[in-house]
Amino acid sequence: MVCFRESKNPFICNVKTAIVILNWNGRALLERFLENVVKHSAHLATIYVADNASTDSSVAYCKEHFSEDVKIIQNKENGGYAKGYNDALRHVQADLYVLLNSDVNVEKGWLEPMLSVFENSPSIAVAQPKIKDLKRPTHFEYAGAAGGYIDALGYPYCRGRIFDTCEEDTGQYNDTVDVLWASGACLFIRANQYWEVNGLDEDFFAHQEEIDLCWRIKNKGYRIVAVGNSEVFHLGGATLSSANPQKTFYNFRNTLFAVVKNSPGLKYILRILMRLVLDGIAGAKFLLEGKPKHVWAIIKAHFSFYSHYPSLLKKRKALKQRQHYYQIRSIVFKYFIKNKKSYRDLL
Repeated sequence: MVCFRESKNPFICNVKTAIVILNWNGRALLERFLENVVKHSAHLATIYVADNASTDSSVAYCKEHFSEDVKIIQNKENGGYAKGYNDALRHVQADLYVLLNSDVNVEKGWLEPMLSVFENSPSIAVAQPKIKDLKRPTHFEYAGAAGGYIDALGYPYCRGRIFDTCEEDTGQYNDTVDVLWASGACLFIRANQYWEVNGLDEDFFAHQEEIDLCWRIKNKGYRIVAVGNSEVFHLGGATLSSANPQKTFYNFRNTLFAVVKNSPGLKYILRILMRLVLDGIAGAKFLLEGKPKHVWAIIKAHFSFYSHYPSLLKKRKALKQRQHYYQIRSIVFKYFIKNKKSYRDLL
């Protein structure tokens, strides 16, 4: 494959790339965003739409308008993000997968810097571009911003996003740096490493499964980076908005899943106990805000965690390589008590 930078200077690219967009009843999103993916990516990658048993006309739309540019994979059921991608990627022959949300807008030149990273750095297994807010393009977007980390209790945060506070992009994160996790909204991952760790954990169904995936890959000794000279724009909330209690359920439950599976030593038990207490405080906050459905979502998340705990212990035992890569002991303390609202303020 011959790849071209915007300067038109060719370079040899040996990374066979597949962009895979998971879709469930998302015709409106495909109508809005797929054309740009094809326009700015088809010269460098094969593009797939993996359909999770949609009941709308998504597949028909793709076949009618993109029959020559987009390949269709039709999953037999809606298994969520995790199973949906696991099922679809078994049908994709590529060196590099790009797991791209259907509500992401890409622009000219977004792909070349990402491919260069993988071409030039064999130790890098996973990467993401800067993810910015389509509704407010000057700012980073919640789902990944400029690369993610977790604190000692498993709370995720990003360069450019702490809890619900998203920073303005002033070029402060234009570098390429190692991170713990890359966003599932636009996740570049080598196929060999994806399958080496058996792909996404399907028990997560949706939300934070990319953190667990990246954590397992990091524990294998591979690098995960955020690439600052590439950016995409994410609509966000297209499947589940932050106002949906189901999103609260998955976020609270799946964090507990990831901590049990991947944290080293017996201290993970103390981490879990502390998280359960803090989750209770979060529930009280939701109650004071008049959001009882979110309180119930946290309660359900905990009971679901308890029911999955035996299987999580089996997975933990199978993952012999475990380590915790936290920079900050408590992002809750830094944010709510110390009033640190930007990533650089944390350090």
